[in-house]
Amino acid sequence: MKKILAMILVLSMALTLVSVAAAEGKSPVDGMTVAFIPKVSGNSFFEAANDGAQKYAAEWGLTVDYIGSPDASVTTQLELIQQAIDKGVDAICISAVDATALDEKLMEAQDAGIYVSTWDSDVSHGARVLALLGDSVTTDHISPAGAFKASGPAGKYLTERGVDVDGEVTYVWHFSNPSVADQNSWYVAGEEYIKENYPNWVAVNEPYYSNQDPAQSVTVGESILDAYPDIDLIICNDSTALPGQCGAAQNKGLTADDITITGFCPPSGMTTYLENNICTRWGLWDCGIQGAMGCYLAAYVSAGNTVKVGDVVSIPGIGD
Repeated sequence: MKKILAMILVLSMALTLVSVAAAEGKSPVDGMTVAFIPKVSGNSFFEAANDGAQKYAAEWGLTVDYIGSPDASVTTQLELIQQAIDKGVDAICISAVDATALDEKLMEAQDAGIYVSTWDSDVSHGARVLALLGDSVTTDHISPAGAFKASGPAGKYLTERGVDVDGEVTYVWHFSNPSVADQNSWYVAGEEYIKENYPNWVAVNEPYYSNQDPAQSVTVGESILDAYPDIDLIICNDSTALPGQCGAAQNKGLTADDITITGFCPPSGMTTYLENNICTRWGLWDCGIQGAMGCYLAAYVSAGNTVKVGDVVSIPGIGD
């Protein structure tokens, strides 16, 4: 009976605090802390996502603890998750380097009362509450919208340099690795998009991988150009692979007049290659907004709000 009374008292206090916060005009996540874990720190995409998260978090009264490492590995992310558990954060928002290898540790975090959401790249459903992936918030699938962003601009880009897109166009994909769920889902959807819209295009090889490593992305990029010096198109659906591939082309004296390279990366990571006419057309959603949304939603669920497929969540300063 004492335990029941204690639980009722705690719940009553919590409800009172929520009511007071609402009455004072505070955001639903005011006073909470989210551990924001990227795949890899130092990458322009993830740094821009953190910048956006910090900007909005200040307005929401939310503390975003950006816990990253330049080492994009499962071992490192397991250590970062443990750091978040040890700190006793309210929620974790993580971009996973592997689709399943983090599951057990994230379930451990949930057992410790920490709500888990994913952003950019997902884990198994039971290891997180919800996911913010690409252009959509979903608990059921990874949005293939990214595939269009990577392969869609390629046709126009090729046409601009005089390539007949209805004829035989040679191409290959270059991204992180086979275990990164979002990039692989985009690759699969992108291949379907190409087959439907450009049936005469020919993939010269299976995808090349550079493991989200800046130096490796350049050497892998150079190996592609060495193996296929006359290739028409390289699609890099990874914000490390794209600048790396462009760096490889630049090292070999190639420009956008010689080869089409496209994919994902924030503008900050591509300015040099744009100015040097290595790559003139690429895409990415607003990763600052994405980072902010990921952290907000993680805290929002941790605050006791429930979210199901089809719901609309109003995020202060961003929208529905």
